[in-house]
Amino acid sequence: MLPVITLAQASNPAPVSLGTYAGSFVILAQTAITSTGTTHITGDVGISPNTASSITGFALIQDASGTFWTSSLVTGKVYGATDVAPTPAMLTQAIGEMQTAYTDAAGRPADSTELYGGNLADRTLTRGVYKWGGNVQVATLGSVTFSGNSTDVWILQIAGNFDLVGAVALSGGAQAKNIFWQVAGQVTLESGAAMQGVVLCQTQIVMITGASLNLGIALAQTQVTLQANTIVSPGNLSAVNEIGTIPEKFALEQSYPNPFNPSTIINYSLAESGQVTLSVYDLLGRQVSVLVNDKKEAGFHEVTFDASGLAGGVYLYRLQAGDFIQSRKLLLLK
Repeated sequence: MLPVITLAQASNPAPVSLGTYAGSFVILAQTAITSTGTTHITGDVGISPNTASSITGFALIQDASGTFWTSSLVTGKVYGATDVAPTPAMLTQAIGEMQTAYTDAAGRPADSTELYGGNLADRTLTRGVYKWGGNVQVATLGSVTFSGNSTDVWILQIAGNFDLVGAVALSGGAQAKNIFWQVAGQVTLESGAAMQGVVLCQTQIVMITGASLNLGIALAQTQVTLQANTIVSPGNLSAVNEIGTIPEKFALEQSYPNPFNPSTIINYSLAESGQVTLSVYDLLGRQVSVLVNDKKEAGFHEVTFDASGLAGGVYLYRLQAGDFIQSRKLLLLK
């Protein structure tokens, strides 16, 4: 395994603006969105100028209003270019904003060029703008780690393709919504790969069976191809809340990464504000950590579980919000 190298800290770039609508989607494409196998998407999906007929594999059902579609595979709404107004105008603006965001990200002055020859496996990146003239990859099952605080921003300018075999990891409070992958070529998330961040792709985004985009959005200027994947939005990244970022139901998401060492991120959704408790237990039912015990507003929430002081093994994390209770497993490797 390559040594982890942390770069000297660069000045913090401004986030890439996604405008009024583009950041409200977890997937936005122009020509096609296809899925084979059982894909699970949390967030809204849109396509334009092509119509909803170019979104395949989701068994879409049009809402009575005619302004959007639903699918059992999507926790959110699906929009097509010929839906009832105001959807077409909203999608046209969103596509324009996606392209503007891509151009903005591509034009930022770079703090570093051709870093590590484009192989980011087992590397740590601090905030800044990184530029490569060819392909970039995480070529092994290792991770590229983004280390920084909640306001740090990363922009990765990739003139070729991006291929992820391993995972994207966050540390020190870094936020997935502040990582912008500007890729001129194809983005490929290989089987089992775990991606995070805002993907601004000029061509195609392909997710192989079992790959996940957790706390990220996929904005493609051609198409998005899915194969039994999990995609979870980090929440509305646009300037306004027009498409409904208050979740329609309570949910506790699978932690990421999982397995993990020493920390993992847990996301949960609240359809209503209220008292929330999120705790971690060992397999004997003993409480080992209380992550949340407070009143929370309706919306999407994220918390980091640091298990540095715990022994390796299987643990359960449990969310209670009013009458809603859900538990999931996580595996600590040591």
